[in-house]
Amino acid sequence: MRLVRFIVRFTAIWVLAAGTAAAQNYPEKPVTMIAPFPAGGSVDLVARAVAQHMSEDWKQPVVVANRPGAGGNIGAEAVARAAPDGYTLLMGTTALASSPALYSKLAYDLTRDLAPVSLVVTMTNVLVVHPSLPARSVKELLALARARPATLNSASAGVGSSNHLALVLFNTMTGANIAHIPYKGAAPAVADVMGGHVAMTFVPIAAAVPPVKAGKLRALGVTGATRSATLPAVPTISEAGVPGYAATSWNALLAPGSTPRDIVLKIHSALAESLRAPRVKEILVSSGAEAAGSSPAELARFLRDEMAKWGKVVKAAGVKAE
Repeated sequence: MRLVRFIVRFTAIWVLAAGTAAAQNYPEKPVTMIAPFPAGGSVDLVARAVAQHMSEDWKQPVVVANRPGAGGNIGAEAVARAAPDGYTLLMGTTALASSPALYSKLAYDLTRDLAPVSLVVTMTNVLVVHPSLPARSVKELLALARARPATLNSASAGVGSSNHLALVLFNTMTGANIAHIPYKGAAPAVADVMGGHVAMTFVPIAAAVPPVKAGKLRALGVTGATRSATLPAVPTISEAGVPGYAATSWNALLAPGSTPRDIVLKIHSALAESLRAPRVKEILVSSGAEAAGSSPAELARFLRDEMAKWGKVVKAAGVKAE
């Protein structure tokens, strides 16, 4: 028994020492940051902005890899299954919080298989319609939806994305029956609305500004609790006819679940530095995102709250991923 206790203690000390040494030398090779939506979208833009600064800080490349599909779950699963050594990270989205309610079976568990690092940004979407749609306000859109039940449709970046959740909440609070058309990312969704193939979408503000100014899209309302400085003339959806409506999206950085805490803290420190960098701040502001930041523990609590919030919305609406 003494020998067994000695072996157990020695092993524990060796593992702790090895983990500490790994953290001291981290990173010794390129780091992959998975963005679970296509290139060109808001998630990709945020990931590349912080990855570039982290690369400069670490003197090691932080490579953004786009792994779209299944509402962000393909990318999330890839990180959940990766080695817990800090060399594979996830730029997670609001879809992480809705997926447990949307999917009857997931290949990963958010609270067990992914380690929170930090909240990165929060964002507001804007409800836009094709200019040919005879609706110049949220109230007119609702009147049109009631006059033409089950004929209007709304594009999104995929099942469980912030665009989809914004629509689910809109339908739930207004009793509208606007159909959901999922895409593999926000960019193709916006392109099809601009092309007149889909009536509307809830799009990240930065992606909406150029086509709105060019007259290719019409903005009816922002999803946040307050107006956006980027589109100050556009009312909130709450102001425009759906009192109490508010839906914001976010990005958060996560690592595989068993990543040593010392490595998580090194990643956290590098990310925090990037969010303070003027160049990164400028990129985020231009994309309609607001730098957030948090401790790993704060992000863990935030994720639990978001899962509870969106779980209730999804279940009340009876929405399920096919």
